[in-house]
Amino acid sequence: MTAHITNQPAPAPLSPKTCKLPPLILHPFSDPAGPNRIAASSRANLMMQGLLPSGESTQDDLDRTLLEGRYSEMRMLFYVGKDILRWIEQCMDHIRRNEGGTSSEIQPQSFAALLIQATPEHVREKLGKWGVADFKTIFSRGIGLNTLFSIAPDRATLSDHFVRNYYRFADQLFASFQTHNAYSQLDCAHWEFDIYSSGEYSRMLEREWAQ
Repeated sequence: MTAHITNQPAPAPLSPKTCKLPPLILHPFSDPAGPNRIAASSRANLMMQGLLPSGESTQDDLDRTLLEGRYSEMRMLFYVGKDILRWIEQCMDHIRRNEGGTSSEIQPQSFAALLIQATPEHVREKLGKWGVADFKTIFSRGIGLNTLFSIAPDRATLSDHFVRNYYRFADQLFASFQTHNAYSQLDCAHWEFDIYSSGEYSRMLEREWAQ
């Protein structure tokens, strides 16, 4: 399993055998109004910049719509990040149990980097089929938000400034997470995993159990 240590000298090479990691399972976000709020928020942002006509909407109306959408977007990313961190924990447990104790230089950041920076091609292709183009930003911001919140925060607990600019904070939080520990960078040629929606994975298990 080829590895390179970030921000410190590389350790002795690990075994080049392939390690099959647990699958990453993403759950749907249960807020049917969320996508509409996000779309309305994007339009409101363009109106506030003068790029679309605002009609009879006041600046306060537009700002309220913008904040509602940003909050829905933040919650969606938070739950994506929760799924990713659950997967990272499963990966850490997997190598502790099955890889002969070779995990001393492998940190949670190793798997975050594997998913976001060294994404296996078949995972990229599947995300593309799902219509997830900017998955690196989605995944990194989701992780970042989970370093700050243990549960999705209520809107009333967040300032308008934070909600309006949450993505800037999330980017900084992820950067802080990734630089917190020195870690091995994992080669996707030797560290394999699949990605599923929760419904798809459940159906796959049902088929296996039925055999």
